Amino acid sequence: MKEYKNILLINYGGIGDEILFLSTISSLKKQYPSSKITLALEPRSKCIKDLTDEIDDIICVDIKAQGIKKYFNMLKFIFSCRFKGFDCVISSGKSPLVAVILFLTGIKERIGYNSKTDFLLTKTVKLNENCYASKMYHSLIEGIVNVEFENPKIILNDDYFFPVENYAVIHPGVSKMSVKKHIFKSPKLDFWSRLIEGLLEKGKNVVLLGTYDDKDLIEEILKNEKILNSPNFFNYYGKTKNIKEMAQIMKSAQCVICADSAPMHVAIAVSEKVYAVFAPTNELKLTPKSENIKIIQNDIACRPCLWDKRTKNCEHSKCLDIDCNLILNEIN
Repeated sequence: MKEYKNILLINYGGIGDEILFLSTISSLKKQYPSSKITLALEPRSKCIKDLTDEIDDIICVDIKAQGIKKYFNMLKFIFSCRFKGFDCVISSGKSPLVAVILFLTGIKERIGYNSKTDFLLTKTVKLNENCYASKMYHSLIEGIVNVEFENPKIILNDDYFFPVENYAVIHPGVSKMSVKKHIFKSPKLDFWSRLIEGLLEKGKNVVLLGTYDDKDLIEEILKNEKILNSPNFFNYYGKTKNIKEMAQIMKSAQCVICADSAPMHVAIAVSEKVYAVFAPTNELKLTPKSENIKIIQNDIACRPCLWDKRTKNCEHSKCLDIDCNLILNEIN
């Protein structure tokens, strides 16, 4: 099998997409341990480098920039690739533009998914979107590695200290970018408030996590005096320094409960028990099969629909009407 010394990977998307891509990076490192791995990604996801030591370098490309600046950023990226000595480039993305960009980089070995322009690639991989997304990404390298797929892993410190013991983590939010697109993946306030109340009534310690994106929902949760005044409730909203610290807190939890979001992918990579709450999105594409992952959903015939049938929530979004007892009944 051919040896690669300087590999460029391209995977644009949110931090959740980058976590799902970790399996691909890990397999490349196992096959080519002395190879330099560079990941091109969006600036919003650059913190992925804090979650693994298998990425040697990152290139931030702002493909979400407005107007002509977006194309300037792409041209700048293409031009810079010509001088970095890459001997192989592997890119996710199904747009015909992907193969064009890879061809323009001048990199000799170019791998991507099949499209109308895949004649510009040196190796084409059939895109299978009907599987766990991490496996979908991993298929890109199956012709150049002899390494079996493994679920994404996050590398953390073993000596991290968290002052709360025997606790459940609640992370209720999703990205504001998805909300702006009229994509709603998290149940409403009542679900989360009742869930936290129920856990506290069971005598559980509850740690609430969240970032600025979750501000509105968490502020509403914190208006509940029954929750706020409980000695078993610990509000860590906005208190984690970075995504790695959030992952450390999740790792030590008895369980993590979250909606389909980037924190869900973090939890799956580090936690022993995850309750993943799904509404319009497809859990089969976003979670691996595991006894440690419990899917929580409103089992109605029209879900999942997002991306397969529509690009935003329907008018009624009954899939968001989820009973928190589906979780509470599972936790002793």
